[in-house]
Amino acid sequence: MPKLSSFVPRVLASLALVTVLGSAAWAQQPPTVRIRGTIESVDGAVLTVKSREGTDLRVRVTNDVTVIGVAKTTMADIKPGSYIGVSAMPEPDGTQKALAVHIFPEAQRGAAEGFRPWDLRAGSTMTNATVAQTVEGTDGQNILVRYKDGEKKVVVPAGTPIVTFVSGDKSELKPGAKIIIFGAVKKDDGTLEANRVNVGRDGIMPPM
Repeated sequence: MPKLSSFVPRVLASLALVTVLGSAAWAQQPPTVRIRGTIESVDGAVLTVKSREGTDLRVRVTNDVTVIGVAKTTMADIKPGSYIGVSAMPEPDGTQKALAVHIFPEAQRGAAEGFRPWDLRAGSTMTNATVAQTVEGTDGQNILVRYKDGEKKVVVPAGTPIVTFVSGDKSELKPGAKIIIFGAVKKDDGTLEANRVNVGRDGIMPPM
């Protein structure tokens, strides 16, 4: 039977190796890029996209790409229990002033739940959460949303874009389509790859 004094160093060395390998695997995760823009052309599986910054990007979509339509809807579809995403600007009193609201289908309840910085505008935020209450206010609709770590009060001014996600089709990936890709993967050779593309319906730019 091996002595404990010789066994312990081997265990510690093994744990150290696992930690190093785990860190290396994490470090090797490819970076992702958020893309907002308009499809300029399509060549097989490659989309040429003019980004909102004016840059031409080439994005290869996977064979099994999921296409999601982004369709206009109204405040009437936001009810207690709805799972929504709110891109917003923080107000001095701690409320969030909505820039856009998107309603998730039930199958996506819980997607990216929580509150975080966002890049729609400088200083903007994103809250994915469940509607606890909605009340008409003087500045617009007041919505209380709750997520696993807290809650936010949101004011939705009149005219705020409100959209919902609907099933889409690969045929919608065509010149002129306005899209947002939340997580295009940047490959080692600099190319971009996407397995999910959100396309604005009826010519709208996805407002998220």
